Amino acid sequence: MTITDRPIRIAILGTGRISGKHLEAIAVHADDLDLVGACDTNEAALASAALPEGTPTYDCLETMIEETSPDIVTICTPSGLHPDHAIRCAKAGVHVMSEKPMATHWQDGLNMVKACDDAGVRMFVVKQNRLNATLQLLKRAVESGRFGRIDMVNINVFWTRPQEYYDAADWRGTRDLDGGAFMNQASHYIDLLDWLIGPIDSIHAMMATRERDIETEDTGVLNVRWKDGGVGSVNVTMLTYPKNLEGSITILGQTGSVRVGGVAVNEIQEWSFADEHPDDASIREASYETGSVYGFGHPPYYRNVIEVLRGESEAMTDGQQGLNSLELLIAAYRSAETGETVHLPLKR
Repeated sequence: MTITDRPIRIAILGTGRISGKHLEAIAVHADDLDLVGACDTNEAALASAALPEGTPTYDCLETMIEETSPDIVTICTPSGLHPDHAIRCAKAGVHVMSEKPMATHWQDGLNMVKACDDAGVRMFVVKQNRLNATLQLLKRAVESGRFGRIDMVNINVFWTRPQEYYDAADWRGTRDLDGGAFMNQASHYIDLLDWLIGPIDSIHAMMATRERDIETEDTGVLNVRWKDGGVGSVNVTMLTYPKNLEGSITILGQTGSVRVGGVAVNEIQEWSFADEHPDDASIREASYETGSVYGFGHPPYYRNVIEVLRGESEAMTDGQQGLNSLELLIAAYRSAETGETVHLPLKR
């Protein structure tokens, strides 16, 4: 199913808040991508989406697939609907790109991957923050061993989501469709625990609904022990007054200390190592200003997807890698519900 002789036909399912980032990325790669359709059951969301003029619109996924023959569908619907939509695309022989989180329940995530594997189609899970310049620099430092043994890691996500945010859509703040502050807003930060640092041994979490009128948590803390013995914590709240304050990661090792902060890991605030490296000269250039917590990683993420479908590269985050991040989230919620430490891996 390698596509080499024409633009890749792409359709988008769900035209709400995050779809704008996908439409921007599709426009950046207009030479390689042909947007053939957009689908949403919400007429207002479909009408207000920044779709190119003349884009066919639909209120039924199967009809869109039948009439537009997409190679891949980008799923931007509420999180809890991703599994059903991904499986329907897979059964139609269409590649899948799912926004985060890929699912809100463990078995749903497993079912998504199995359906795509059984159908012989690709599944991609969007983890665009991995491509932020700051985190790419940090990833290289970890992989090259500049920290020595990593002893402690701390992640803070101090953002705000007022009640009006949750009230704007009836799926937000629900357990099955949204998943809560960790599952939704902090999902990319939980992903860093495994992607940056390595395999995790156990997780212990406490979560609370302190202020918002929602089913899920608006605040919580998560303690982590890695398989090599290092420890860390993740602190998350959507109650910061009066606006988003911080999205950060601090790594402390034998021979290095780094803090990447800002509102969304966009500023390298501390970069100290025992050795010198050419990357040290790139610290200032890697930091960037941002008014959005989404960052600027969607276009380069799409570049990877294009290269995979053209047979030129390996997937940065396929379904199996997406499960690694989901596994940590599910373990955190199980721990918060039972009060017990949850050991990994979960049963697959």
